[in-house]
Amino acid sequence: MLKRMILMLAVVIVLVAGLGFVKYRQISAAIAQGASFAPPPDAVTTIVAARETWPSTLDVIGTAAAIQGVTVSADLPGTVAKINFESGQPVQAGDVLVDLDTRQERAQLAAAEAQRDLARINFNRTQELVKQGVTARSEFDNTSAQQKSTEAQVGEIQATIQRKTIRAPFTGVLGLRQINLGQYLAAGQAIVPLQKLNPIYVNFGVPQQNSAQSLGGRTLRVTSDDLPGATFSGRVTAIDSVINETTRNIQVQATLPNPQGKLRPGMFVQVQVVLGASRQVVTLPASAINYAPYGDSVFVVTNLTDPKGKMYRGVRQQFVKVEGSRGDQVAVVSGVNPGDEVVTSGVFKLRNGAAVQVNNKVQPPNNPKPKPEDT
Repeated sequence: MLKRMILMLAVVIVLVAGLGFVKYRQISAAIAQGASFAPPPDAVTTIVAARETWPSTLDVIGTAAAIQGVTVSADLPGTVAKINFESGQPVQAGDVLVDLDTRQERAQLAAAEAQRDLARINFNRTQELVKQGVTARSEFDNTSAQQKSTEAQVGEIQATIQRKTIRAPFTGVLGLRQINLGQYLAAGQAIVPLQKLNPIYVNFGVPQQNSAQSLGGRTLRVTSDDLPGATFSGRVTAIDSVINETTRNIQVQATLPNPQGKLRPGMFVQVQVVLGASRQVVTLPASAINYAPYGDSVFVVTNLTDPKGKMYRGVRQQFVKVEGSRGDQVAVVSGVNPGDEVVTSGVFKLRNGAAVQVNNKVQPPNNPKPKPEDT
């Protein structure tokens, strides 16, 4: 019985050892196969880098502002007797916009003028009597003071009547009327906005490192998505004296001719400031740049060698320096040479030395002046 149990135990041990050996061989073969496995190459698109001449410009966002803009208001309280304008109407400096009721002031003016005329007569009479030595000098002084007082009263009432005739302070375009006929206006109450549109200001901010380059009346171009095909040219006319502590930008003001009034105060515009002479750069699609905190880079396609000495088509990560963009393109000033084949799509999945397969049937956009369909 004991011999049979020992025999059975020996058979089990041999069987387990055999199974373990077979499994060991299978695992070793799988490991060897996995070590020699090469992942399939990543499909990418590429472009051959070329050098282009770009103007040295700075592209920023700006806001149009009127050179002169006010809200015309009532100087004195009164009732609206006549409205002489329509909303949106162009006006000239001095045009009468609103007449307030001045009946009371005109009645006071008539009385004051009568007092003035009487004071003049008394003054002239007293003056003759003083020359003849009939009247005392003190009486002449009283009539003289009375005449000047009545003259001042007439002038004061005339000024009040003039202040109740509200005129356009400068040539411009009116906004929406904010009053009605017969309405009582308090002192300072708004009547209508008035903006001078030609010429017009464009205000924008530039980084502090570019502030010095923006001085000296540099030329600029202004466009707006709301005015397709329209381009406005002007010059930098003022630079702010301080830099914003939050954005580290300095405010710049340009003056542009606006004869047709297409640019309106508050309009959002694109500004391109000419900074200097043109420069030579290597242009790449924006999709080719791998932006990262430690530095921007691209992947250059080249011939590489694997550990076994076999040559394959792969990528080399190359750090670059970019300065400026134009449409879909980015200007590379260092890191890429003309003639390099650069990956333009799929860069997010690549690593240094990865194998790639180039397929340029569908290319990413690379237009310096794109026109998106949804603009």
